[in-house]
Amino acid sequence: MPGSRQYPDDPSGPFPSPPTTFEDGDGRSIEVRALEVEEGLDDVVDMYVQFDPADRAQGIPPTGEQRIRNWLEAIGEDSVTVVARHDGDVIGHAMLVPDADDPSLIEENDDVEWELAIFVLQEYQRAGIGTVLLENLLGHASDRGIDRVWLTVERWNNPAIALYRRVGFEATGTESFEQEMAILLD
Repeated sequence: MPGSRQYPDDPSGPFPSPPTTFEDGDGRSIEVRALEVEEGLDDVVDMYVQFDPADRAQGIPPTGEQRIRNWLEAIGEDSVTVVARHDGDVIGHAMLVPDADDPSLIEENDDVEWELAIFVLQEYQRAGIGTVLLENLLGHASDRGIDRVWLTVERWNNPAIALYRRVGFEATGTESFEQEMAILLD
């Protein structure tokens, strides 16, 4: 049964798929690749331990190494994930988490909507990494048959809203302090 969210009439894409390597706006070589659950989450946990708690949005990421690990493990099994690395360290993480209670729907991708979350370490922001990370996540998702992605963002987070609009997300609803956005993938 399809969700109640609105999606744009026209699909966006195609988007590139990982792996990719590019030079960011600060001249750093950044590698983006898909992260499979069996690889483990230690590098991603390390990134979130370094993440400035002042930049948390809507309560995520959690703070504290064990709470971060529990959060990632809880969502990791069914999620679609890409990471950005610089000199081997994870400096960006983007994921799609299925919005479905029935695991068989996820396996078949039967009318499943996917919620997006993306984080880039503060010292790597405003260098184009978020854009490439997001585009590669959407390409990876499309390759896996995912077509409906949504997110919520704090209404005053203009840089994030601009990023989402650049890649094709459209505003679909607002609540008091959140902007809901959605994209339909090719």
